[in-house]
Amino acid sequence: MALYESEHTKFMREWMKQHPEELLEQKKGRALWWDKPPRTLEAMKNDAEAEVPSKAYYYDAN
Repeated sequence: MALYESEHTKFMREWMKQHPEELLEQKKGRALWWDKPPRTLEAMKNDAEAEVPSKAYYYDAN
């Protein structure tokens, strides 16, 4: 059984074979936008202390 592969996926596979230097740029972009360092307990504690409780009824002006 053959699995479907889109034209875009085929294009990207071929393009990455022709431009292997782009793999480094791809990894740098992922690290910038998605891979976050682990949070310290102190930072999590500070965030919890700084949190402002929300009102029971959000749209109440008083």
